[in-house]
Amino acid sequence: MQGSFWSLVTTSIRPTCAKRIIPGLTAAQQRRYASAIDVDVVVIGAGPGGYVAAIRSAQLGMKTVCVEKNPTLGGTCLNIGCIPSKSLLNNSYYYHMANSGNLQKRGVEVQNVRLNLDKLMEQKRNVVASLTSGIAGLFKKNKIEWVKGHAKITGKNQVNVLQPDGSVGATINAKNIIIATGSEVTPFPGIDIDEKQIISSTGALSLTEVPKRLIVIGAGVIGLELGSVWQRLGSQVTAVEFTPTIGGLGIDAEVSQALQKILAKQGVAFKLGTKVTTAKKVGNEIKVSVENVKDPSKKEELGCEVLLVCVGRRPYTENLGLEEMGIERDEKGRIPVNNRFQTVIPTIYAIGDCIHGPMLAHKAEDEGIITAEGITGAPVHIDYNCVPSVIYTHPEVGWVGKTEEDLKKEGIDYKVGKFPFLANSRAKTNLEAEGFVKCLADTKTDKILGVHIIGPVAGELINEAVLAIEYGASAEDVSRACHAHPTCSEALREAHTAAAFGKPINF
Repeated sequence: MQGSFWSLVTTSIRPTCAKRIIPGLTAAQQRRYASAIDVDVVVIGAGPGGYVAAIRSAQLGMKTVCVEKNPTLGGTCLNIGCIPSKSLLNNSYYYHMANSGNLQKRGVEVQNVRLNLDKLMEQKRNVVASLTSGIAGLFKKNKIEWVKGHAKITGKNQVNVLQPDGSVGATINAKNIIIATGSEVTPFPGIDIDEKQIISSTGALSLTEVPKRLIVIGAGVIGLELGSVWQRLGSQVTAVEFTPTIGGLGIDAEVSQALQKILAKQGVAFKLGTKVTTAKKVGNEIKVSVENVKDPSKKEELGCEVLLVCVGRRPYTENLGLEEMGIERDEKGRIPVNNRFQTVIPTIYAIGDCIHGPMLAHKAEDEGIITAEGITGAPVHIDYNCVPSVIYTHPEVGWVGKTEEDLKKEGIDYKVGKFPFLANSRAKTNLEAEGFVKCLADTKTDKILGVHIIGPVAGELINEAVLAIEYGASAEDVSRACHAHPTCSEALREAHTAAAFGKPINF
C-alpha cells in the first residue's frame, strides 16, 4: 500500500557515502577518513544477537555493517558453544545406546562397539563450518559488509575498527550502533586454565582422548551437558556444585531433583553444597581440594585427569570505548539499557549477553530483531517471562514462565497439573519414559503461569507452552486443543488437563 509504514521505512533511510577532506590531518589520517564507511547501522559482534540484528536491519532497508574480530561468524554459540556441544551430546548418546545395551533391549544386537573420537570431533567441526559459512552467505545475500577487527566506539555515531597491532583499520560512521559482543567464560580465582588438563567449556569440546576421571566445577546447564557427553563416552564424572541443587538459575526445584536422580543413575556423581578451594597438578593427575559450604571443617581431596571449570559466563564488554563515552556498566559488567535497548546515548544500543537477562542465544536473537525494528520507529516488545530454557541432557529439561518457588514467593494462588511420561504411549514405545510434564496455572483464572518438562524431546515440547503463555492461554485452552496420537506432546496436553480439571485422562 502506498505510504504504508514499511514503504516509508525502506525509502526514508538512505546511506551517505560522501568523502571528506579535514584540514590539519596527516596524509595517513586523511586516507583513513576519506575511505570511512558511512552506514545506517553498525553491529558490533556477529553472534546470534549480532548477526540477526544485522540481517533484520538490512531487510528493513538500512545500509548495514557488522564488525567481528574472530575469523568466523556466529560467535560463541555457533563456534564454541551451543552448536558443537549439541553435536557431541547427540552423537555421544548414540554411542551410549550402542555400548550400554540400550539397543539390545530394542532388538538391535551389535558387537565390537568402538568409539572413534576423531570422527566424532570431525562431524562437530563440519557442522560448525557449514553453519558459520551459512551466515556469511546470508550476509552476502542481504548486502551486509563484514569488517574484520575489534570495534571501539569513538563517538555517538562512530566506530573505529582496531587491528591486532592496535592500529585503526577502518572508521565507520553510523546513524546507529548496536553492541552485541556476547559473553566469555568466567575465570575461577586461583585456577589457571590451559585447555589441556584444566579446561573451560571451550576445551571440553575438543579433548583428544576420553579422560578416565573428569571433575566438573559447576552443575549448571553447561556443566551438566558437557559432563553428560564425557560420561557417555567413558569418563567417571563428578560434578562439584556450590549450591544445594543442580541445573542453575530458573529451574523448578522438583525438576532439578528429578534430573539429579536420573543423571546419578546414569553414572554422574554429585557433590552439592560443596566449595572448591584449590586445584593443582601433581604429575599427570590434578588434585582438587573441596570443603562443605555449611561446615568448612569437612574437607576432601579429589583426583582426576581432567578438570572442567564451568562456573558461568560474564559479559564481554572490555575495550569497547564505553568508559570514554560515559556508558557505565553494572556490578556484573553488563550494559544498562532502556526498554528500546538504548544506552544512555540514544544512538548506541546493546543486546544479548552483554545486557541484563538470561544468557541465551534465542533471547539475543529476539532482542536483535526488535532493536532493528525499533530503530525504524516500530513498536518494541519482549516478554522475558516467555523466554524458554533448555538443558540438553538425556532426558532433556525445558521450562518457561514461573516456577513453584517463584509463585510462592510472589504470593500467587496457583494449581498444579502433572503427567508422567511413564503413562505416555509414545514415550513408552520409545523406551524413554522417565520424567514428567508439570503445568502451573492461576487458581482463579486458569491462566498458564509456567510449564516445566523433564523427559524426551522436552526442548521441542516447551515451545508449545511458550506460544500458549505468550498469547495468554489457559490450561483448558491447551487441554481442548487436539494433539496427534501417539506423540510425546500428549503428555503436555494431559498435564494441562490435570491443571484445568483436576485429573488427566490417561493416568
